[in-house]
Amino acid sequence: MAIPEGSVYANFVSSIDGIVALEGGTAPSGGIISGRNEADRFVMGLLRAFADAVLVGAGTFRAEGGKALWTPDYIFPAAAESFAELRRALKREQPPRLVIVAGSDDLEPSERALEIGALVLTTTASAQRLRTILPKACEVRAISDTDPIDVDAIFEALRADGYRTILSEGGPQLFGELVGKNRVDELFLTVSPVVEGQSGQSFGLIRGVDFGRTPKRSRLRSVRRHESHLFLRYQLTNPSPSGGG
Repeated sequence: MAIPEGSVYANFVSSIDGIVALEGGTAPSGGIISGRNEADRFVMGLLRAFADAVLVGAGTFRAEGGKALWTPDYIFPAAAESFAELRRALKREQPPRLVIVAGSDDLEPSERALEIGALVLTTTASAQRLRTILPKACEVRAISDTDPIDVDAIFEALRADGYRTILSEGGPQLFGELVGKNRVDELFLTVSPVVEGQSGQSFGLIRGVDFGRTPKRSRLRSVRRHESHLFLRYQLTNPSPSGGG
């Protein structure tokens, strides 16, 4: 598997019935839904290894929380050296930059990933407090006067810092906004052999965006299987009717 330079790609794990986020997006849903499947964790690490930056919404960041890091070796330590070798070959000596899109100032400064450092893209109203409470390793940048933050402003900030190959790891609201603006080139979707059910607090792949009678089209590029997990790769932007994998 290879990721073209300059791509924007997303990675999710879903239950059979299409759930990617539990408990209103406040639970660390990925590990629960995937069952911490080894192959899924390897794919997560590999996709991170290709990226200049890993883009997440503040809700997803809070849900994962704790000691979580958004690096290749954190999610799959057994392949740490292979991931590092890949990054060296790609001329990326540093880990991918964690970029958090935060419409509010509700971030916990003691989170390990913040202590190491992240780029926080936020609103003018939230920026002042975040600069006060977050560790000095973080950069807080106001890029919008309103929440939700405009997708174009997010990408202007990423490009300004030289981040071209971008991995989005959620959540459903941010992903929906990206897809709505045709910003996602590819989707890597793991389908886990579980059925979660819905209680009104479980979310599917996209939240808050409705494409109605003009749904977004995609093209299936590849299918892989590990035991009962399926690993799907879709092209989302400008898909052709037919093509290879």
